[in-house]
Amino acid sequence: MGLLRVMMPPKFQLLTLLAFAVAMFFLENQIQKLEESRGKLERAIARHEVREIEQRHTQDGQRERGEGLVGAGPVLGAGLPDAEDVVIIYNRVPKTASTSFTNIAYDLCGKNHYHVLHINTTKNNPVMSMQDQVRFVKNVTEWREMKPAFYHGHVSFLDFTKFGVKKKPIYINVVRDPIERLVSYYYFLRFGDDYRPGLRRRKQGDKKTFDECVSAGGSDCAPEKLWLQIPFFCGHYSECWNVGSPWALEQAKYNLVNEYLLVGVTEELEDFVMMLEAALPRFFRGATDLYKTGKKSHLRRTTEKKPPTRESTAKLQQSAIWKMENEFYEFALEQFQFVRAHAVREKDGELYLLAQNFFYEKIYPKN
Repeated sequence: MGLLRVMMPPKFQLLTLLAFAVAMFFLENQIQKLEESRGKLERAIARHEVREIEQRHTQDGQRERGEGLVGAGPVLGAGLPDAEDVVIIYNRVPKTASTSFTNIAYDLCGKNHYHVLHINTTKNNPVMSMQDQVRFVKNVTEWREMKPAFYHGHVSFLDFTKFGVKKKPIYINVVRDPIERLVSYYYFLRFGDDYRPGLRRRKQGDKKTFDECVSAGGSDCAPEKLWLQIPFFCGHYSECWNVGSPWALEQAKYNLVNEYLLVGVTEELEDFVMMLEAALPRFFRGATDLYKTGKKSHLRRTTEKKPPTRESTAKLQQSAIWKMENEFYEFALEQFQFVRAHAVREKDGELYLLAQNFFYEKIYPKN
């Protein structure tokens, strides 16, 4: 006698398969939720362990120094013996919105408790003598009464490691499209700006437009006048100030990525301010709101400035000097946009900073 085979109707087979698929989907979903919960728990435990370790280290360090425990906000270097031993140098390039940005630092220094010092060189010479370099480095590193400090001035980059300094200052800066910067400077020398409208400027009385200057081959609008941002970042080497030097261009690039915490661009100054506030709240807490709402911090504008014609722009762009300065500007812009893309997001027309996206785990020993 053959085996009796009971065949399930196709309809019931389909329902059984469907029920099995739903059960498997539900099970996988629960497993995924359990994995996510486990990950959250591990991160919470890791954060708790880090806080305990940091607290022990802080207490041990304070006991060694004989200090009492005090509350502290999330400031740069919090809990370290040299938490207040911070110096920022902003070696500002002329006509890059440097005064607008510096005014933010002045507005915040009283509230955030740091000092602002203007580096005023004779005739705005961006190159210091050797003896002044030594004096400046000594002041910045040893003038404890002025720390924390924000130094600013039209001086070229100075490498502190050449002087045997162990702890270097934090460099920041802002760059601008080279032709736009030159046009702004050209009219600034003739008409000033709305920051100090009564101050007489060096070229006051000269009514010649920038286009007329370019057409006549004038010295104030010559391609050589574009050579400024590269030497400011290149520094105190003689080759930095040789107009059109390929070595200076490469050195400026090297310094930008290796010696500067952040280099912004004039056209996107608000993003620069926001990122500095996130990275250095000890100095820039409240800077973004101040930039958006302040009455004076970002309102400096060159008077009587007229955009150059395409012909004037094209004539300047034919020069090798413009090509090098523009290469440096685009290099700085690309680096800034790269940093910003990993720090900021836009939603509904508003910018916001990304939350912390790393944590510590497997911290040993457990004691």
